[in-house]
Amino acid sequence: MALIVIGGHTRNIGKTQLAVEIIRAFPAAAWTAVKITQFGHGICSLNGESCDCAVDEHTFALEEEHDASGRTDTSRFLVAGAQRSLWVRTKQGRLAEAMPAVRARLAGARNVVMESNSVLHFLRPDLYLPVLDFSNPDFKDSAREFLDRADAYVVLAPPPAAPTWDDVSLKPLAARPVFVVWPERLLPPALQEFIASRLFRGSRVASRGSRPTPATKDPTSLV
Repeated sequence: MALIVIGGHTRNIGKTQLAVEIIRAFPAAAWTAVKITQFGHGICSLNGESCDCAVDEHTFALEEEHDASGRTDTSRFLVAGAQRSLWVRTKQGRLAEAMPAVRARLAGARNVVMESNSVLHFLRPDLYLPVLDFSNPDFKDSAREFLDRADAYVVLAPPPAAPTWDDVSLKPLAARPVFVVWPERLLPPALQEFIASRLFRGSRVASRGSRPTPATKDPTSLV
């Protein structure tokens, strides 16, 4: 089983879209797609709505998606061709309690693509790909913690001359591939080939794509 974890330093940055494009690019991989959402104080894991449940109540929920209408993120995974789609919801900081159930659901899965940073506390992926937007000042603690664990970085274009994160070191980006992408296409040929070479070279999992182009080591050079 190959495991890809897609992270991001903030919300609504394109993690789901990248997962969708990966699923679509490797149709023979029989993907199980997993979205992990951690809710803050006062939001219940059962339904994502306001709740007066106690701290130790409703710590997590795990549902399998069956609706292929494309109306939700987990539904989009199915539309893209995922064999299965799971949504894991936990209270903030309680992901550990959900992991036994997650592992049980993943037993027998051929290949897994998962949206999360915090899951790196519990799983060692074959590829960790954080999505970065240099123009967005928010930077989650979980993304900061694992930034140097990335196998490659996916940077939204056009990146500004300098990121807006004064307290985040970008030294790890100098040591690993950096793929500058546009929001309408988060999986360019170069990144698709990188994934194929790391996970599927020599296997029967073929990718849909064109001839690759090299990654850039310096995303700011494209400004």
